[in-house]
Amino acid sequence: MSHPQIVDSHCHLDFPDFEGQQGEIVARAVEAGVTRMVTICTRLRHEPRVRALAEAHAPVFYAAGTHPMSAAEEPLATVGELVALAAHPKFVGIGESGLDYHYTAESAGVQQESLRIHIEAARQTGLPLIIHARAADQDMARILSEEHAAGAFACVMHCFSSSAALAQAALDLGFYLSMSGIAAFPRSTELREIFAAAPVERILVETDAPYLAPPPHRGRRNEPAYAALTARVGAEVFGMEYADFAVQTSANFDRLFARAAAWGSAG
Repeated sequence: MSHPQIVDSHCHLDFPDFEGQQGEIVARAVEAGVTRMVTICTRLRHEPRVRALAEAHAPVFYAAGTHPMSAAEEPLATVGELVALAAHPKFVGIGESGLDYHYTAESAGVQQESLRIHIEAARQTGLPLIIHARAADQDMARILSEEHAAGAFACVMHCFSSSAALAQAALDLGFYLSMSGIAAFPRSTELREIFAAAPVERILVETDAPYLAPPPHRGRRNEPAYAALTARVGAEVFGMEYADFAVQTSANFDRLFARAAAWGSAG
């Protein structure tokens, strides 16, 4: 393959933006060197259609949880429900869960309850927790620290764009930070500095497609192929050759998402 292989660790292939086009989207990703992608289910009632995408496309894995912005609208997940979903061999993570006080601060209480349920499911399954955090840095750092002290679990801070303090709190717990297209935006200098201060061994790359397309596609639909564009910026941030950054972030993904790595070696 002509391009170094990288992973889109977080996208949403079941969203209406991609309706009926998933085969082409996956093919374009692979052509760009994005040979694996994790599509995220944000409402558990949609899990069957997300699972079907992972079953239909060899490069696609999946995770499921209740997005914090939906926590007040959806039935509260149970630990047992999440653990049962994890029986599927291409189910590789718990979430996304987390806290979002930017748009949905009024549901902070149920978001926190939902987050703790997802954390317990991550503990019981050994699968990584996928965290969405926005405008909730103090509560997020507190809950993650409290819960980790009560029993360890693995975690990635998806689409990280929060404060240096939350980044450090996550890193201190052994967690990972995921770099999205936001890190490639020209005005994201401060965010790039936060990433540059982190160990490169704890960095993942993602698109969050269909959102947050990196330049030169900003403002248009994002897709997994564009993870390569964000990764090129990431390589610059860490002063690395692109090929070396691709190898490093893929190794990081394999370490955190061990089930996906095992699937690859088994196949």
